[in-house]
Amino acid sequence: MFVVKTQSTPPLTAPIGLFDSGIGGLSVYLHLAQQLPHEHYIYYADTQNVPYGTRSSEEIYRFTLRAVAWLYQQGCKLIVIACNSASAHALEAARELYPDVPIVGLVPALKPAVLATQSKHVAVLATQATLNGKLLNQVITDIAEPANTVVTKCFDSQLVPWIEAGMPPHHETAYSLSEKMRHFHQLGVDHLVLGCTHYPFFKPLLETQIAREQLNITVVDSGAAIASRVQQLLGIKQATSTHTVDYSQQHPTPKLKFYASQYDASLGALVQTLVQHPVELLNETLSQDTA
Repeated sequence: MFVVKTQSTPPLTAPIGLFDSGIGGLSVYLHLAQQLPHEHYIYYADTQNVPYGTRSSEEIYRFTLRAVAWLYQQGCKLIVIACNSASAHALEAARELYPDVPIVGLVPALKPAVLATQSKHVAVLATQATLNGKLLNQVITDIAEPANTVVTKCFDSQLVPWIEAGMPPHHETAYSLSEKMRHFHQLGVDHLVLGCTHYPFFKPLLETQIAREQLNITVVDSGAAIASRVQQLLGIKQATSTHTVDYSQQHPTPKLKFYASQYDASLGALVQTLVQHPVELLNETLSQDTA
């Protein structure tokens, strides 16, 4: 059972917490680290249950609230649900349970795509849970439909496992993704929204194909906007840290602590490759009654 908790005011040097079903939320972390380089971060990846996109709403709800509860207990001054599927099904509940800590959720960057489209046709590539979720469909109703913009929804259940495996270039999923881009171009789509935090990691591959094949498509994601929102909220709370991590120390304190519900060496190597600066890699198993 999830109950409302209260937390004493966290210090300025308290960490920012991030949660995702896997390593996808690291794409959001990279934007945060760029905009807020003096902060400390705790990242929790529920790799035991990844991917969330094909799971039931009840499962996503339960897994998300358990992870948010754990980050809350670590004393995080702000929590980012860096997963579109989790945000779609549990963001409102998380905010109700923990009203004293700002909780930022994700919604695919459909609004800026609708505002920028010239062809009046955009596509959203996301998980099934996100495509069916309330947050995205509210944007379609409130923004896309009044602008007479067609929104094509697309999902591929193999994308997240492919990314979690390190995105091998000759995998059938890579070829399928290239075909999707050609199909979007043929449909007249001029903006593609990446509606899963895993997906920005293959954004460079898409942009290479777009340039090579002269596809008239702009690829957008929500990472930078989320980082700006976090910065704004911390400014409102006057909770921005000015503590600088000194990597020249013999035993430096990493900016990022990475926890995973199921950890192995290959996951650690992938995290280090994606982040490319010191990370403390940890294994943490959450009990079913953490919250």
